[in-house]
Amino acid sequence: MEGPLAPSADDATDRVVCHVDMDCFYAACERLREPALEGEPLVVGMGYKPETDIGAVATASYEAREYGIESAMPISEALDRLPRKVEAARDDSLDVSAAGFYRPVDMAYYESVSEDVRTVLHDAVDQADPDGTVRAVSIDEAYLDVTAVGWDQARAFAADLRERISETVGVTASVGVAPNMSTAKVASDADKPDGLVVVRPSEAADFLAPLSVDQLHGVGPVTADRLAELGIQTADDLAAADPGQLAAEFGERGRAIYRHARGIDDRPVEPVGEPKSLSSEKALSTTDDTVTKQELVARLAAEVAERASAAGALYKTIGLKVVTPPFDVNTRARSLSGPVDDPDLVEEVALALLEEFTDERVRKLGVRVSNLSFVDADQPSLGTWSDESGEEGAHPDRATRGQTTFGDFAE
Repeated sequence: MEGPLAPSADDATDRVVCHVDMDCFYAACERLREPALEGEPLVVGMGYKPETDIGAVATASYEAREYGIESAMPISEALDRLPRKVEAARDDSLDVSAAGFYRPVDMAYYESVSEDVRTVLHDAVDQADPDGTVRAVSIDEAYLDVTAVGWDQARAFAADLRERISETVGVTASVGVAPNMSTAKVASDADKPDGLVVVRPSEAADFLAPLSVDQLHGVGPVTADRLAELGIQTADDLAAADPGQLAAEFGERGRAIYRHARGIDDRPVEPVGEPKSLSSEKALSTTDDTVTKQELVARLAAEVAERASAAGALYKTIGLKVVTPPFDVNTRARSLSGPVDDPDLVEEVALALLEEFTDERVRKLGVRVSNLSFVDADQPSLGTWSDESGEEGAHPDRATRGQTTFGDFAE
């Protein structure tokens, strides 16, 4: 083994890194608001409009994939393989049981569900490892460093995390646990959907060895084809290759994939930039009890204000999220005249926004602060906050009830 790449006694092999990857995320979100789609072949199309063949496949459910539907496939081709249910029902030449459902991408809604998942991830890390970190890398995946959990409890932590996501948000996630980011990502793909794979430090090289190179982090189709031309088809082949030759062929990325094939990756799990918002939310047994809702909102307001203070963040917008059965997401927000760090104000505004839902049955509540700044700023007093129109205490109506939009609740 090349000297600089060999693990040393004090390297990062004791790290516990989780890669959380949401399963068919866009399709899962559509099923949240249309439970009848559960178990049905479902295609979500980018640029797709109902009753047309325009656009491309963004996500296909596992049921739809059985018909050969793949991401980036033109909708017209997908329809040839999997007709729409409604058309199959009208056409005697089509089999309704071999047809599916098509939905257009609704990114605002998917972002809202993604925010819910991130809240679960941050809460889980905060509780398990005070020094832990969350690195969200896309709308449907994130890395967690929870080294303080330790390897003896790593599986239990990951299992609990999956359960929290499922129960709190209503979507499924596959989780890979490994001593580094690249191996954890491979592990999360190894048993989809709803999978959990744990690769301990001593197992990483053996776990990776039989995999084809295109399953490794950082190896795309073009690189995989070139590696095949060099006689390198598996991670074991790649781990045994000459790193100098790989560097000559692929540059620094050649050395990186060589290390990844050996289960070596010393990149730290670091957050990507400063957060755009901070939130706290909790599901509850569906209730219309006013006191129960008020007490929960007050507690959530205190939690999110404490997180903002700990992060050194000021906030200019305070928002409330109310989820009513079956899964209608309602959001309200109020903007202040300047950024503040004021826990009492967060509670007051959140409770004021809740008044609109006094008689509603709810299944989840959330409080969020956004328009964050991480510099000192003049803070308006408790009595001078106003909405964006400048009318003090004006009651906001900045999201349509029943619509799952998050445009006013997230950046």
